Amino acid sequence: MPPATSPHRQARLFRNGRNQAVRIPREFEMAADEVVIYREDHRLVIEPIDRQPSLAEVLSTFETLDEDFLMADDPPTEPEDLL
Repeated sequence: MPPATSPHRQARLFRNGRNQAVRIPREFEMAADEVVIYREDHRLVIEPIDRQPSLAEVLSTFETLDEDFLMADDPPTEPEDLL
């Protein structure tokens, strides 16, 4: 049994093809696409996998650069005669 202070709910196991499955009640829903499952003594533990953000998600957090960001104040250099 879970600790008295821990919210808990009974759920049914069922077969999904050759796999055993459990329907997770809405109040225990996880904000994850994948989970890791492991045994801890006689318990089955399900934990969400922290997903790494995509490149597009990371880039969307950057601030927009000013139009003159790459404008150089230095005049173009004159070619040097190396020979």
